[in-house]
Amino acid sequence: MQILEHDDYLALRAGARVLERDRYGEKVLALADGSYLKLFRRKRLISSAAWYPYAQRFADNAQALAEREIPCPEVTGLYRIPSLRRDAVRYRPLEGRTLRQLLAEGTAAPDLRARLGAFVAGLHAAGIYFRSLHLGNIVLTPAGALGLIDIADLRAGPRALPAHRRRRNLQHMLRDGNDRAWLQADTAFDAAYRSAQKARPR
Repeated sequence: MQILEHDDYLALRAGARVLERDRYGEKVLALADGSYLKLFRRKRLISSAAWYPYAQRFADNAQALAEREIPCPEVTGLYRIPSLRRDAVRYRPLEGRTLRQLLAEGTAAPDLRARLGAFVAGLHAAGIYFRSLHLGNIVLTPAGALGLIDIADLRAGPRALPAHRRRRNLQHMLRDGNDRAWLQADTAFDAAYRSAQKARPR
């Protein structure tokens, strides 16, 4: 992780557009060269982030997903910014539209639920447990593949997820009311998930 002094941070940030902020400050910046900078703060005095920073988790998760050929952001830099008390990850964003954006625009293909069911089954078979798995963090790329963004809150294990973790992760997808209504509008997601699960060796 590279130490970024304040003047260097300001130079990196020059011309950036703020994509996301909260009451503590800026969270995601679109830099002038088209890359993104995501800033992480330590939320508690005693936290696992002290020994395993979220920026590093993001980078490690991007590598784990890439090794499994799952589309995701491409990390290009890791920084510690002492003047801001932040860590940061710089990455090339995954091109495409989130599923929430497609639904809001009315441009979701009729087979998207089934494709999503097979995709999530593939994640679970590959040992991916993503606590923030929802339609806002799943992207349909221009090439027609499904991929993941905002991946700091993800674990990649060496084996397929056991049944109880699969069920828990599927419940995460139903927390948002609009996501839940779309996913449960018919049986396509469930049928595709179960079919893909049966087709994969355990």
